Amino acid sequence: MNQAYFFSTLRGNDNNDGRSANTPWRTLRKVQEISFIPGTHILLERGSVFENEYLHLAGISGTDSDPIVVDAYGDNQNLPIIHANGHGLWYQDYGKPLDNPLHLSKGWVSSTIFLYDCAYIEVRNLSVTNQAVDTTVPYNDLHALDRTGVAVVAQNKGTLQHIYLNHLVVQNVDGNVYNKHMNNGGIYFTVFHPKDEAATGIARYHDVRVENCIVRNVSRWGIALAYTVYWDRFTTKEIPEEIAKHYGATDVVIRGNFVKDPGGDAITTMYCYRPLIEHNLSDGAGRQINKRDYCQSDFGRVAAGIWPWKCKDALFQYNEVCNTRYHNGENQDGQAFDADWGDGTIYQYNYSHDNEGGCFMICLEEAVNTVFRNNISRNDRRAILMPATSPLAKVYNNTFIVKKGVPFIATNSQTVGWMELKGNTIVGSGDAQWQEDTVTYEGNLFCGYSSIPNPEQNVLIGTASNCSAAGGNPYDHSKPL
Repeated sequence: MNQAYFFSTLRGNDNNDGRSANTPWRTLRKVQEISFIPGTHILLERGSVFENEYLHLAGISGTDSDPIVVDAYGDNQNLPIIHANGHGLWYQDYGKPLDNPLHLSKGWVSSTIFLYDCAYIEVRNLSVTNQAVDTTVPYNDLHALDRTGVAVVAQNKGTLQHIYLNHLVVQNVDGNVYNKHMNNGGIYFTVFHPKDEAATGIARYHDVRVENCIVRNVSRWGIALAYTVYWDRFTTKEIPEEIAKHYGATDVVIRGNFVKDPGGDAITTMYCYRPLIEHNLSDGAGRQINKRDYCQSDFGRVAAGIWPWKCKDALFQYNEVCNTRYHNGENQDGQAFDADWGDGTIYQYNYSHDNEGGCFMICLEEAVNTVFRNNISRNDRRAILMPATSPLAKVYNNTFIVKKGVPFIATNSQTVGWMELKGNTIVGSGDAQWQEDTVTYEGNLFCGYSSIPNPEQNVLIGTASNCSAAGGNPYDHSKPL
């Protein structure tokens, strides 16, 4: 490392020079005295607890070979903890209204870690919280303070590259459950309008990694990346590749994270080109999307598990989503997966189980070119597939294990959207009503039902108890769809 600065609440003193583990600083405000150069390390001692503190970095950049690094040091087994407790205020302003003018676009935010216009930076091995300590404002008040564990903003430095968040524990963040696109929740990336775009270029991200983080008990979002002021470039159903590359986030990977009990959605990519979302676990999303916690507005009371918004060719694979909350319809979504407005969304090799709102929704007319393949759904409720007034989606080679009384296909919109079901294994019981006006069935294997759709091109093999002994799926997977 080119230069390192050490911080410790166990042995630190702000009168030290901060340049060694033997002479660490005590408070994080000393960060403001550092002249950052490529390779600078900010090191927090394990076992330290920084109370009512925060780490805000602005306008700094390393290089690809010498990034700025924020990390832990020492032999203690406990990560260093930063408790912001509503401190670390900054003013968020996108610079223009958002795609829906009812979404708040500016206001004060408290963030424990805040990276503003930083590039070639890596933050890892820290634990952060941001709880509400002012008990005079109810936690579910419409004007409760927006809070984040980790907030990242791009504005006046053009394309920000190489932002890596790894092995962070972000928990107990008491944000505002209503404000979807303020920097609320666990980890949230946003893009604001540059003050001089002609000089700095488009604000955006390239080469972003959010990996191996634990995000727990946060409001509103678990992980969100990256709502952008350039939303109005993404207004067509099929998103041109050049638009997504030029205005969206590129080379985005969200991998190996565990999101537990977020107030709203667990993981969402927004305005990204070919993001990769894999090996994540969402458990208990939508915790606060009900009329008790979300009581002062009916707008935006929706949340799902892992899904994209206005992305081009987003790939979701090897993720597990369970226990997403539906709250008996108070959360209007509640599915594990949601192909929302976007182009070319692919879900493959994912596992959905015990989600109150169902397995998979295709959301409205701008969810185009959607593919759902080689996934498993077990014991999801409400309905398994929910094509919501959506264009054709290809659903093939999946295994659906359906609870008794749960419909296989339903909708939460005006009409059942179009789907092509091929090569799926559908295990259920009893009578079922099969949607055939907008859904085609070919080469599917049904087990446990009394009747099936299109029996000339599908197979019924009997009761659920003998499904496993009935052999493989008759659909030839080598045939093109």
